Amino acid sequence: MLMQQLLNGVVVGSVYGLFALGFTLIFGVNHIMNMAHGTVFMWGAFAGLYAVMLFDVPFPVAVLIGALGGGTVSVVLDWVAFRPLRKRGAPEFSSIVSSIGASLILLSLAQQLTATRVMRFPFDIFPIVVFSFFGLRIQLLQLVIIGIVVLMVIGLLYYLYRTSFGRQIRSVAFSESTSKLLGINPFAINFQVFFISGALAGIAGVLIGIVFNSVHFMMGEPLLLRAFVVIILGGLGSIPGALIAGLLIGIIQTLTVAYLSAGLADAIVFSALFLVLLVRPTGLFGGTAAVARVTRR
Repeated sequence: MLMQQLLNGVVVGSVYGLFALGFTLIFGVNHIMNMAHGTVFMWGAFAGLYAVMLFDVPFPVAVLIGALGGGTVSVVLDWVAFRPLRKRGAPEFSSIVSSIGASLILLSLAQQLTATRVMRFPFDIFPIVVFSFFGLRIQLLQLVIIGIVVLMVIGLLYYLYRTSFGRQIRSVAFSESTSKLLGINPFAINFQVFFISGALAGIAGVLIGIVFNSVHFMMGEPLLLRAFVVIILGGLGSIPGALIAGLLIGIIQTLTVAYLSAGLADAIVFSALFLVLLVRPTGLFGGTAAVARVTRR
């Protein structure tokens, strides 16, 4: 029973980590808290859902469309809510307020379009295949989700640290003004950053929608709160920290629901965050310059 719950926690936590990666990426490059990231996650889930409902696309295509939908919404969000403020040199707090306003608009649009209904992926979107190992039941969907998350993390790290585009992203994160002197176009870099961030959120949205068989306009808000816990617990700006913290949060939440009470899940998660911060104020993988370490590596 314990091993089964640990497996379930790893699956849920890996999706939490994937969602938090996009949140961390924007913070690491643009140094802003994107409060609309939860709505990007939600719109990505709806993009994948409607693709399945209207065109009967298979699971891989639904995930791809969810990524494109989330990436597109994220880029539009940057153009509308963040880029005008960057041009004027507005303080970071202005970006937070702007993202909150944009989030409320996107939530209202989704509420009107769906009439506040809870929608579900078709049951045959993914075959139900279960493997048994020493009493442990492992679904094929769980293995696929873990595999997708691992591939996304490896791909993101490779992109950031092994490609010329990744070097440009890290240069902009270090100093936008200096990157301009080097001939780097920060607007093109921000387009990449927001698209990648939104694509990761969109993939996470489709996966969560299938795992819990529920897609609705408020589905991203609880996850946004957990993303705060993940990036603070893992260390601001730390990509490995975001993934590991996401796994920890998923395991803690699953074990709490299984052995204690669902109502205590958030209380225990935030208590764990409080205790960790008492010992390590910068998080598990943070430091005095966590963001700089990740972006300038």
